[in-house]
Amino acid sequence: MAKPSRLPALHTLLYFEAAARHLNFTAAAAELGSTQPTVSLRVGQLESELGVPLFTRRHRGVSLTADGARLFEAVRQGLELIGEVTGEILARRRQPLLTLATDFGFAAYWLMPRLPALREEMPELEVRIITSQQAIDLRDEVIDVAIAFGEGHWPGCVAEKLLPESVVPVCSPSFLAASGWRRETIPWAEVPLLHLERPTPARWMDWPDWFQRHRLPDHHPGHDLTFNNYPLVLQAAMSGQGVALGWLPLVQDLLAGGQLVSLVDAPITTPRGYFLVLRESTRLTGVIGRFRRWAREVCANGAQEQAGPGGTSA
Repeated sequence: MAKPSRLPALHTLLYFEAAARHLNFTAAAAELGSTQPTVSLRVGQLESELGVPLFTRRHRGVSLTADGARLFEAVRQGLELIGEVTGEILARRRQPLLTLATDFGFAAYWLMPRLPALREEMPELEVRIITSQQAIDLRDEVIDVAIAFGEGHWPGCVAEKLLPESVVPVCSPSFLAASGWRRETIPWAEVPLLHLERPTPARWMDWPDWFQRHRLPDHHPGHDLTFNNYPLVLQAAMSGQGVALGWLPLVQDLLAGGQLVSLVDAPITTPRGYFLVLRESTRLTGVIGRFRRWAREVCANGAQEQAGPGGTSA
């Protein structure tokens, strides 16, 4: 489609649209807070610019020419679309919006199943979720709050631990059954492992850490797989591709539902974990304060439900 060389001035189109809708220059002037001569002048300027008459002037009013009718329909549709879009923008500004940043695993396996509960608690809230496997930087002004994994230190921010790093090896029930292994005598050096790509510097437990903490022999990778986001790691585990490290806050529902089984009784727990992170300047009022209270309560309830098995501290 060819791009028009120049559009008529918007104010002349507004005068034209009102005059065409009322088919009366005086009524158009009253609506626009103007005068009848000004409306007549603006319409005349538009007709001169286009080189065609847009109205047929009669003693008792005006009517649209064929070109005028075509232009009126185009301007009417354009103004209606502009009105709809600006209305949506204003409605979003009036509706509370919370922009939350977190990683792929937390969003998929903890937050998504609990969004209905959040909507029930805060039905007026619109939530925008930003996900990344990289370290989250709250200097990005778009982000209101983050649920980030780490040791609790983010420059210029305050962090409150919601969930600890508590890790167990997990696999699908069918994988465990096909292997013929007993949980007490698993040949860990031969197990096909599923890895989450390790960042530099390391921010979470990986398989070498887990082997070292359990004082197990070195693993000899042969059929290992490495992925760059945690949902893919868990999908591979559920499809029987090997054994993954399961962060209990994220895999608890999968364990309870039978999609995964744990290969040890006691998880390893470290000082790291998922933290609710806010800029130091953030005020704990409005939707941010309410979301913080909701997240703390839900995580506390979940921790009580998981309090059965003991853990091994790092």
